[in-house]
Amino acid sequence: MWDLIHAVLIFVFFCITVAVGFYAKKHAKDVGSFVLGGRNVGPWLTAFSYGATYFSAVVFIGYAGMFGWGYGLSAVWIGLGNVFIGSLVAWKLLGRRARIMTKHLSSNTMPDFFASRYDCKALRTVAAVIVFIFLIPYSASVFNGLSYLFTSALGLNRIELGYEICIVAMSLLTALYVVLGGYMSNVINDTIQGFVMLIGIVIVIGGVLNDHGGLMGSIVELSKFSSPTSEINGVFTSFLGPEPLNLLGVVILTSLGAWGLPQMVVKFYSIKDEKSVKAATVISTIFALFVAGGSYFLGAFGRIFVSPEEATNAVTGKFSTDMIMPIMLEKAVSPLTISLIIILVLSASISTLSSLVLSSSSTITLDLIAPNRKKEMSETGKVTWIRIFLGIFIIISMLLALYSYRTNDMYIAKLMSISWGALSGSFIAPFLYGLFWKGVTKAAVWASFVSGVGITVTHLILSNGPLFGHSFTFPTGLPINLASPINAGAFAMLFGLMLVPVVSWFTPKISKEVVENAFAGYDIPVTSEQKKVLPKDEVV
Repeated sequence: MWDLIHAVLIFVFFCITVAVGFYAKKHAKDVGSFVLGGRNVGPWLTAFSYGATYFSAVVFIGYAGMFGWGYGLSAVWIGLGNVFIGSLVAWKLLGRRARIMTKHLSSNTMPDFFASRYDCKALRTVAAVIVFIFLIPYSASVFNGLSYLFTSALGLNRIELGYEICIVAMSLLTALYVVLGGYMSNVINDTIQGFVMLIGIVIVIGGVLNDHGGLMGSIVELSKFSSPTSEINGVFTSFLGPEPLNLLGVVILTSLGAWGLPQMVVKFYSIKDEKSVKAATVISTIFALFVAGGSYFLGAFGRIFVSPEEATNAVTGKFSTDMIMPIMLEKAVSPLTISLIIILVLSASISTLSSLVLSSSSTITLDLIAPNRKKEMSETGKVTWIRIFLGIFIIISMLLALYSYRTNDMYIAKLMSISWGALSGSFIAPFLYGLFWKGVTKAAVWASFVSGVGITVTHLILSNGPLFGHSFTFPTGLPINLASPINAGAFAMLFGLMLVPVVSWFTPKISKEVVENAFAGYDIPVTSEQKKVLPKDEVV
């Protein structure tokens, strides 16, 4: 009965999503409108699109389950980091300047920004390859999060290939509505889905806490568990949890990492005007407070609902943190609320997937294919190729998601960490410094690319078996887990932020003409109302 109701609700959701794609198709006739919505997107659409792209099944199912289990209530610090660093500071620091400079340089993508800002076409090519390769693990992690929930909630775990059916269905839906409407289809659906996420998270938290006598009763139950990494009684209800340094690594990866992700910063490119930037800053911060803060708070109580035996992957026989949240929700809330959760996670994940595939396919087309063709590609041709690469990207991501489920080697948090570590480790420093500092050099940008990818890939190789015939084991017993891909990703970001200014100080500078042209957009005079700016002849 309830399986049928869940299926009907999902079908209705699919219909609305695809209908938006058909509606937005009229806005997607050229590259500028297909990729950036004509740089004329208002604050609500942009803010909800930013938030819905930021938070998906990766957060709600993978990260909330894994870090709630590992850190208890201190996992809420991750959500707060996402709120203040990943949303508020990101908009305040990057929003206006990114919009101005990318518009002035006519940049539609992050690799295109690097080519124009640093006067180097090769940077665009290499950045495009990095984007395409390392967005795939992130997309696969979203597929995983969706499928773990759906196989449980819809009863598909009772049939053979139920997990695979979920992944294929999600792939087809995402491909359909993004291929149709491009960026406008994305942001309109994100706004609809964002409202569902806000309502859903509040209802779900209330239902989970009510199962153990409210907030205080749930905290009492959680305090009874001990951690193998700490001798503190009730450590899962403590201020910093059992592993503060590892917790800090998660905060850095998931919060600071948003500043260097192409699918996130493109939201700054597309916003309409100054008023929209200010409004979007407030809206996206409030959105993050409810969704990110609520998800990690919810995940903190996983231990009082789920045993390690229950969260065992049926295929591999290993404990899987990705199963914690689906099992917990199935136990804690009513079937009607499960329906809402399904739509909530579906909303969050489809919005993230659409941003990922659009960012990747547009980057490959505009920054790798089009610039290297002898014959100039038409606007229609570019849009067609973007749509083709949309399909290719989704197929590859789908296959990786299936592999990770079958092997249990690439769990959700690991897939996302690899993606964010390589992308933000490579891009965050040259993007951030490039908006503010005229002294960044080409060599420094190359160094950031090499270090971001190099640190991530080297750590991935070392943590997954022998290297050149010799096994490598990370030291244990330290206060920080060196084998963690999350900590490796956080280190790659921080290292890049230190590396770029150091390399820039002793390598050849970019020509003054190129640099001044890049920053000229900041100096263009604009009119303003007197309530905001006093006339010059009245200033004393």
